[in-house]
Amino acid sequence: MAQPFYITTPIYYVSDVPHIGHAYTTVAADVLARWRRMHGDDVKFVTGTDEHGLKIQRAAEQRGVAPQEWVDQTAQRYREAWAGLDITFDDFIRTTEPRHAAAVAEFLQRVYDGGDIELDRYEGQYCVACEAYYNDDELIDGNCPIHNRAVDHVVEENYFFRLSRYEQRLLDYYEANPQAVRPESRRNEVLGFIRQGLRDFSMSRTSITWGVPLPWDDRHVAYVWFDALISYCTAVGFGSDQNEFDKFWPANVHLMGKDILRFHAVFWPAMLMAAGIELPQQIFAHGWLLVGGEKMSKTTANQIAPATLVEEFGVDGFRYHFLADQRFGPDGDFSYESMVLRYNSDLANNFGNLANRVLNMATNYCDAAVPGVRADGPLQSAAATAATEASRCMDNLDFSGALNATWELMNAANAYIEASEPWKLNKAGDANACAAVLGDCLEALRIATLLAAPTIPNAARELWVRLGFADTPADQRLPEALQWGGLPAGNRLVKGAPLFPRKEVAE
Repeated sequence: MAQPFYITTPIYYVSDVPHIGHAYTTVAADVLARWRRMHGDDVKFVTGTDEHGLKIQRAAEQRGVAPQEWVDQTAQRYREAWAGLDITFDDFIRTTEPRHAAAVAEFLQRVYDGGDIELDRYEGQYCVACEAYYNDDELIDGNCPIHNRAVDHVVEENYFFRLSRYEQRLLDYYEANPQAVRPESRRNEVLGFIRQGLRDFSMSRTSITWGVPLPWDDRHVAYVWFDALISYCTAVGFGSDQNEFDKFWPANVHLMGKDILRFHAVFWPAMLMAAGIELPQQIFAHGWLLVGGEKMSKTTANQIAPATLVEEFGVDGFRYHFLADQRFGPDGDFSYESMVLRYNSDLANNFGNLANRVLNMATNYCDAAVPGVRADGPLQSAAATAATEASRCMDNLDFSGALNATWELMNAANAYIEASEPWKLNKAGDANACAAVLGDCLEALRIATLLAAPTIPNAARELWVRLGFADTPADQRLPEALQWGGLPAGNRLVKGAPLFPRKEVAE
């Protein structure tokens, strides 16, 4: 029976255009969603855009357009970027949609009726760039610790969410659920933040109108983060489809960058507790994707659009690099040169070359038909190890580890070819021995294709056709399809152009 599996990216703030940092999270979520679908899960994969707040209002004013017109333009850029990376989301939630306004109103009313939202006066520091409040001791030389720019001193009458009441409940929850925030370094960061003492935070604004009005006081609009986080509930029917919400909530995984961890692992669970809603099973906060050692931002002019790299490396080359080149968790540093080297070594020389060699030899020596797979072939153990290790890594969101396990299988197949020399067996007239070697290599290629398919879906789909299948890797059901011996004898094989032509390093 299919199990529901709900995964989210952050809903991206539309004051800016999508760059490879946004794509890093989104591709990871897409790979996980594809992997779970191959296991037969009923996957709900949600991404979207966060479209309210002072930063958006100011950006629209600077361009001389209405906020709605500005967010419509920018949200479309995210849709186009994700289409260009073959992102298979099931819902693209926008916080300006009527369904979201209704969900926010219901959520806020629950928290207000429970007594955890109260009118008060706010005076303190506010960073417009990240739409966040900071205490003086959190600033660095008076600047925002994330954006390194001056903050605004704000004095307003606001409604406050009584976050301080949830300090012990959050500590107790994370003690009882050690996997709720990952990796462990981020969990420790969250616990340290909570133990310093939680302060109530302002959850409304009267100084702007671009937001969702509070249901009990329409002079105020909801603070952008309070509004935005609720979108995770909106996208699975909160306030509109209780059956859908009961099916998919709580989320299995919220994926995000480490800079928004506090909102997701402190504010969000406390808000859910206050509304009487179950908490997400896991929050996974990965590191920043750095360029030249710096976080991508408009101020440092180091943002790279995904389409720029896709044009040169293809969709699969882009997706593979950002998940294989570094572990999903710590900070990683991007360089064009390392992307070329990774593409050539892993995709062109290893995966593509193995597929080319095996298919060419099997076509020439076996009349373009799968010769059969030995039940106890010498690659069977390597295939079983790869399947087990890749599956373990995927379950732990270790995408680079899963790909490394897959590539170990291809290394084993390449080594087996070199040791067995099927071209010599064919020349010597030993057709049976030659067919046995190539049958085993074709089966190893089939299993490697399935393991790699969520990351490089286009190449995997093409290779699947060349192996003589009429369906696609996405149609297979794991783990059964990873069992040795699944390639039918007699499947018609097809030679083709290189899956990953080599690249030269551009000047």
